Amino acid sequence: MPSLPQNVKKPTESRHFFCPKSSFPPRLEDSPCPLSSSIYGHITHNSLTPISVARLSPAGATAMSSFRAAVFLLLLAVASAHDYHDALRKSILFFEGQRSGKLPPDQRVKWRRDSALRDGSTVGRDLTGGYYDAGDNIKFGFPMAFTTTLLSWSIIDFGRTMGPELKNAVKAVRWATDYLLKVTVDPGVVYVQVGDAFSDHNCWERPEDMDTLRTVYKIDRDHPGSDVAGETAAALAAASIVFRSRDPSYSALLLNRAVRVFEFADTHRGAYSSSLHAAVCPFYCDVNGYQDELLWGAAWLHKASRRRVYREYIIKNEVVLHAGDTINEFGWDNKHAGINVLISKEVLMGRADYFENFKQNADGFICSLLPGISHPQVQYSPGGLIFKAGGSNMQHVTSLSFLLVAYSNYLSHSNKAVPCGSHSASPALLRQLAKRQVIY
Repeated sequence: MPSLPQNVKKPTESRHFFCPKSSFPPRLEDSPCPLSSSIYGHITHNSLTPISVARLSPAGATAMSSFRAAVFLLLLAVASAHDYHDALRKSILFFEGQRSGKLPPDQRVKWRRDSALRDGSTVGRDLTGGYYDAGDNIKFGFPMAFTTTLLSWSIIDFGRTMGPELKNAVKAVRWATDYLLKVTVDPGVVYVQVGDAFSDHNCWERPEDMDTLRTVYKIDRDHPGSDVAGETAAALAAASIVFRSRDPSYSALLLNRAVRVFEFADTHRGAYSSSLHAAVCPFYCDVNGYQDELLWGAAWLHKASRRRVYREYIIKNEVVLHAGDTINEFGWDNKHAGINVLISKEVLMGRADYFENFKQNADGFICSLLPGISHPQVQYSPGGLIFKAGGSNMQHVTSLSFLLVAYSNYLSHSNKAVPCGSHSASPALLRQLAKRQVIY
């Protein structure tokens, strides 16, 4: 592990803050407390209450990334007495607190300032911008790209119900894609991480004040990373749909770059966890393999471009790239359930019978989530929360609920239900299950 600079004191495992109630204004964006937005969930408004804020573990960071990408779709998808509009606003506002680089004039989180303005200078590239990960000052390309894909999917399917927050959601996507365009500017290269995670995790400080290493890591032909490159292609392709009518020239740029990055990912196959193991593990190792990201990227390119080559790629590689494996997983490391739900929409709309196997996989995924149906990898807590073995359970809850709501809508439009043995799961049942997770 790299040693810390002489002037940096290694923090203890947790810190205590005494924030009087008066220091918390009504709006998160006006807060004068110089704390990372990722720890707001730990802070109560009790006057002079000591708050122990532990550094987020890699698993905690994973959950944060997945949760923020999917949560506002869930909040919009269900009706309840809860103030989902306020939750939606704060969920999108979270991204502004995580911004890196030169902040824009319309920045709503006023206690954030410009940071990391020399990122990429050591390799002669402008790699400023993008998002910090959870409570870290690291820019991890793999989960950031997945977050961008999910944000875009949310806008594509549910943007019409976001009301005044739609414009902020679109800005959140563009802040990410502007950065993804920078990291893919060189053909055959993707800059996948900025910052040394070990030195960063040993020194907890605001990004405006950080003096830890800003090491740049990349994948290329000799050091492949089909997983992170495939996800980056998916993010660029999905975002191109978001901007298709809003900014056609920008949309075309995103789609063309997605095509190039996907070709690189598919031609030079390999896992970035192998090429850059010392830098990315144990933080965002791809333990699931890169095959799902190739199918995921092809699926989004097919949706964005309607080019026959991607349809043929998906059909040809359905078995080779294991489309039906571990279908009850969905997150930054495992895209299988998402692939099947995304592609199934075309089958349900009556436009693509050649993708029927993906619909069968998606139906199987839905059935595996239903309470009362025995499945070794999906359980429910006594209070009704989805529980999966391993760390960061909330990433599973939010991302799987996202797919429940999306598939429910596809089923509703086609007047279909999911056959699960002697029972069937209606669109209303899927929405009810997702609502139960959100209310929990």
